[in-house]
Amino acid sequence: MKITRLKTWQVPPRWLFLKIETDEGVFGWGEPVIEGRAATVEAAVHEFADMLVGEDPHRIEHLWNRMYRGGFYRGGPILMSAIAGIDQALWDLKGRDLGVPVHQLLGGACRERMWMYAWTGGDRPSEVGKGAQALVDQGFTAFKMNGTAEMAIVDSHGRIDEAVARVAEARQAVGPEVGIAIDFHGRVHRPMAKALLRELEAFHPMFVEEPVLPEHLPSLKQIAGGLGYPIATGERLFTRYQFRDLLADGMVDIVQPDISHCGGISEAMRIASLASCHDVALAPHCPLGPLALAASLQVDAVNHNAFIQEQSMGIHYNQDNDVLDYLVDKSALAIEDGYCRIPQGPGLGVEIDEAFVEERAKVGHRWRNPLWSHADGSVAEW
Repeated sequence: MKITRLKTWQVPPRWLFLKIETDEGVFGWGEPVIEGRAATVEAAVHEFADMLVGEDPHRIEHLWNRMYRGGFYRGGPILMSAIAGIDQALWDLKGRDLGVPVHQLLGGACRERMWMYAWTGGDRPSEVGKGAQALVDQGFTAFKMNGTAEMAIVDSHGRIDEAVARVAEARQAVGPEVGIAIDFHGRVHRPMAKALLRELEAFHPMFVEEPVLPEHLPSLKQIAGGLGYPIATGERLFTRYQFRDLLADGMVDIVQPDISHCGGISEAMRIASLASCHDVALAPHCPLGPLALAASLQVDAVNHNAFIQEQSMGIHYNQDNDVLDYLVDKSALAIEDGYCRIPQGPGLGVEIDEAFVEERAKVGHRWRNPLWSHADGSVAEW
């Protein structure tokens, strides 16, 4: 069996789908994308095609290393996201060819279903209590919210009070048993994070995510030491080597690799094992489409330290199309009582409606993240 072609489609709301085809008619799907840079990642995918066409798709580890090590420059969001989607598609293809789900190829599932969380409140969080209660009414027992809108490197304590009040509103709405994850989104800099992290402790967060930007992770020791709740990060780290350095520092409790950004299923498995060596939990980042979610669930299935899974159904970014729209069988990723059963179909366990993909690719997208400014006109972190 030989790879013959890599086909890509940019589809709404902000995703890129990939299909790898072979001379024997077996195929596999993946989702290689960086939000806001779909066209750039798409170009990288087709550059990697020069290394892949004519090769045996079953040699996943060899092809992964060929893509990663075959270029003098490596790593980073664009190259690793391109590799990620290709890797997903190769695992999907192999599972389809052998008639088994990917998790069987990875050693077999250690769980039957995965705890899931949903999003509420939007980019500039508002009405979080009402939104949180609506999610609980849908059966969710955990949700995530943005902790704050833009915040200056040194801001007024009133901005901290506003963020704390929103978390208090959410906690009051859902009670003590529901997990609340609070995403700082890298918007809070070290001087403000020190105070905000401590004032949130009274509300018992399930975790606080990206309390500082990835480039400032060494400061976690100073700003998060002694907190009584978990710190999570990792969506903007792209290789096991970055996670190695993060874990060695001992200041993170939950790693959040994105299976569409960190080199795919293959690298996510390495990161999960590395985290397990440090007794650190796994909660893959996934505000993307159905293939990224299906791939994440395959990784969750076989890693004992995986404890919860992000998903983007109904998220504020998903305009025009949502996660399940692209599936032939929408029940494959159905969430019931806050859990999703591990997909059991061959490969990633989902069937993509290719005709619908073709139709929506005619619309395409040019999604860009918002550009925010502070009151003085300087650029604010989104």
